[in-house]
Amino acid sequence: MAAPQVSGDKTPRTERGRKTLRKLLDAAAQEFAEKGFHEASISGITRSAGVALGSFYTYFDSKDAIFRALVSDMSNGVAAAAREALDPAMDALEIEREALRAFLEFAGEHKEIYRIIDEAEFVDPESYRTHYETIGLRIEERLQRGGESGALAPGLGTPEAWALMGMNVFLGLRYVIWAREGDPDFAEIARRANALLATGIAPGPKS
Repeated sequence: MAAPQVSGDKTPRTERGRKTLRKLLDAAAQEFAEKGFHEASISGITRSAGVALGSFYTYFDSKDAIFRALVSDMSNGVAAAAREALDPAMDALEIEREALRAFLEFAGEHKEIYRIIDEAEFVDPESYRTHYETIGLRIEERLQRGGESGALAPGLGTPEAWALMGMNVFLGLRYVIWAREGDPDFAEIARRANALLATGIAPGPKS
């Protein structure tokens, strides 16, 4: 997971503080995933993290605050996973394939992301919207660069980026959250999705 962050004067200034913050966010992910926002508790988070209850307030003012931070932390984790998987030498289609594979692997390691992000729609709509708008913008920028280089069709923009994001999100839902025995591995799923981007679903020209 990416380095944890909080806002304002609660940002830890020591390595020990950063480790404590990381423990709290990881524990919060499990608490919210298992119980949902309304049933989750600060005491449950601190017990799971092995942190004193009073230490929680060094970093967060409330349960709402750690939930918002967790949504941001997960968004940053998705972005970091994609960055680590990409190579500047890749062409535009390879980038989309590897970004999807990296997302599936990240979601496989952090399955709680689906419940927490979905719950954010009602608990903190601003964080929910920011999560998807930020991802959509990253994809849109990649598509535009691909169009400018000639590797992708010109003129790709927001609708195409959100369509691609939707495909990725629901592939994660089906093959990570609802995984079944005999499913293809993540690399194969990413390859097939990439082939769809490259050729579409219409039949090729008749000979």
